[in-house]
Amino acid sequence: MASYVGIQTQISRNNTKSIFLLLGFPLLILGAVWVFYYFIMVDQSGYRDINEINDVFLSTIPGVLIAVGIWFGIAYMFHNSMINRAAGSRPLSRKENMRVYNLVENLCISKGMKMPKVNIIEDQALNAFASGINEKTYTVTLTRGIMEKLNDDELEGVIAHELMHIRNRDVRLLIISVVFVGIFSFVAQILLRSMIYGGARRRDKNQNNAMLIAMVIAFVAFLLSMLFRFAISRKREYMADSGAAEMTKKPLALASALRKISGNYQVKTVKSDDVAEMFIENRPDRSSGMMSMITGLFATHPPIEKRIKILEQF
Repeated sequence: MASYVGIQTQISRNNTKSIFLLLGFPLLILGAVWVFYYFIMVDQSGYRDINEINDVFLSTIPGVLIAVGIWFGIAYMFHNSMINRAAGSRPLSRKENMRVYNLVENLCISKGMKMPKVNIIEDQALNAFASGINEKTYTVTLTRGIMEKLNDDELEGVIAHELMHIRNRDVRLLIISVVFVGIFSFVAQILLRSMIYGGARRRDKNQNNAMLIAMVIAFVAFLLSMLFRFAISRKREYMADSGAAEMTKKPLALASALRKISGNYQVKTVKSDDVAEMFIENRPDRSSGMMSMITGLFATHPPIEKRIKILEQF
């Protein structure tokens, strides 16, 4: 059974993980660059000069790190507007829904939190997510459906779950991981499109081989980074469920909300898988056998049935 380990412990762990990601993903990128040079810098006899490979690799490190820094800087500054655009969300005013504002405000007051922004997605699906990197950007986003179809206790449990993601620094950790995973995804997509539409006949054999090697390396690095990110994502849902139950003292209300959400959680307005992974519920299509094991590895959330069972035993 998952257990809640305490807010300060979880914040400390997530801060450590954030530092690890900030260091680990660039190292993974640099590792992928070195492997690329290792495979392409080979003469016709199959000989590789490791010293020459290292020299070329070292000369590219500043450029790679600058590119990564620019990518991260842009994502850091504009992540909120990009998430809102991808989710199809807009600000929810206090006058528009006093009920939701009162629930959010009361929970924040009870824990001494600064109230986050509240957004709405005009969709009848039942879902919600938290986003942001700091107090200026922290946001709780709710669908129209979840606000209309849950009672006060159930909606309070959902909001508490999202506030726990903010308190635990889960949202910052997830956004950092999304930014770096996006680099591998972007590179892989660019290389794939270049292979398909770039005119292979106009390139010589060595150029085609180099592009193919780069694409394979980028794809493998992308898969490795996704596996790590998803493991973090699954754990944080258990922690947020437990924290919300502790915050509201109503674990059965959150269990009831999750049960309702499980039957109608797919938000049609969301156009980004990265944003979908931030929701309180998101899972791949059900499958069986080997495919079930594969989709389990890439699942961003633990089975909702298991989460409900844990809450019912809380």
